Amino acid sequence: MAINTDKNVYTVVFASVMVIVVGSILAFLATGLSGRINENMRFEKQQNILYAMGINDNVDEGSVNFVPTDIVEDKFSQYITEQIIIKGDQIVDNDEAYLIDMKKQLALAKKGETPELPLFIGEKDGKKFYVIPMYGKGLWDDIWGYIALDDKMIVQGVFFDHKGETPGLGANINQRYFMDDFTGESIMAGTRYAGINVAKGNNDPLNNDKEDNEVDALAGATITGNGVSAMIKETLNLYKDYLKTIRTN
Repeated sequence: MAINTDKNVYTVVFASVMVIVVGSILAFLATGLSGRINENMRFEKQQNILYAMGINDNVDEGSVNFVPTDIVEDKFSQYITEQIIIKGDQIVDNDEAYLIDMKKQLALAKKGETPELPLFIGEKDGKKFYVIPMYGKGLWDDIWGYIALDDKMIVQGVFFDHKGETPGLGANINQRYFMDDFTGESIMAGTRYAGINVAKGNNDPLNNDKEDNEVDALAGATITGNGVSAMIKETLNLYKDYLKTIRTN
């Protein structure tokens, strides 16, 4: 007997079958690729941490090139000498601290619970770096990054990225001309942990003033810039008790 494909019931049944079939295929692929996905996420975090330390494959003033995935684990082991987790007054070593989800930890802190805060201690050219992960909100969605400090609380490098900021505007937080401005800035204003403000019209377009706690904002991206400023300040507020123990000035 021929099937009447003009009836609504056929359309409903066909659509339901297709949803089940496609869903099953996607679930199978997700399960089969989960190992590779997790591996890529691990590599990406290692690349980002190293980038904040200035360890990358940049070839010119405008490029943003990470350490290749086939050597990033070796480079990470070479330059990151210690990974710690700060939980209240407790500090413990943990070789997989970089896998901690900062978004979840910030959510715990906002609920009044004690978060587990990862921090990475690295050495390059005889100098020690303290790399801190960050997470915040931009205009449309999540933003995140890493900030590398020395023991004088001077920024040695940063890395920022985003989930869905406006192309050509807020999305440019991951461009060199924006990220490089943070290098050399102090996060201190006297004895206060002031962070770094992404300021519109800060009258320092060449970023020569490294004591003003400010960098120039991105054109047309005020809300994203405000998100970066808030992200840095919120992060420092969580980590400042530890930073006080390593600060030398």
